[in-house]
Amino acid sequence: MEKTKRAVVIPMSLNWSDIGSWDSVYEILPKDENRNVKIENVVDINTKGSLIIANKRVVSTVGLDDLIIVETDDVILIARRGEGQKVREVVNKLKLSNEYNQLADYHTTVYRPWGSYTNLEKGERYRIKRITVYPGESLSLQMHHHRSEHWIVVKGTAKVVLEEGGALKEYFVHENESIYVPKTTKHRLMNPGKVPLEIIEVQVGEYVEEDDIVRFDDRYGRC
Repeated sequence: MEKTKRAVVIPMSLNWSDIGSWDSVYEILPKDENRNVKIENVVDINTKGSLIIANKRVVSTVGLDDLIIVETDDVILIARRGEGQKVREVVNKLKLSNEYNQLADYHTTVYRPWGSYTNLEKGERYRIKRITVYPGESLSLQMHHHRSEHWIVVKGTAKVVLEEGGALKEYFVHENESIYVPKTTKHRLMNPGKVPLEIIEVQVGEYVEEDDIVRFDDRYGRC
């Protein structure tokens, strides 16, 4: 944009904020009689001058002043107002941690060309995801060395390609139906319908990370 020769500048009368920190978010949003910014499920008692953003859980505060509280799927941030810029220091510390370094690089919801997936829960030897596939889209033909997968359709119709006896066979899986994908078995998930396909995927195995994937064919050139 800074190098283009096709731009014009028009004077305007408006407010502007670069929204570079949570403190900036607090400044621009409307506040209640106690100077609090409250979003979603918030219950406060004697709380003043704070930014409180809830997501899936109820956030309750008692007797707090001038704080930033942000609840997300995987992290809760609590900071003194005026210290919001130091979030980057938290990210750097997470990257150095063997236990929490993935929090610095991955969101709970990850977007792909075919749709998205949301990590719902992860434990030792298992992971649970909610997968959404856009109409007409397809995941790659792939397999995993260390995990099996169980797919339950909750919305739409899935077209599943599954290797059996050395040949690829096609199955249609409807709402409230499921299909099992064993380890080291070639498979592909597609949405042949007109509405987004939503499935719950349960992975089980000794290794359930994203890099355990071998692609054989992919319309997005990721093989």
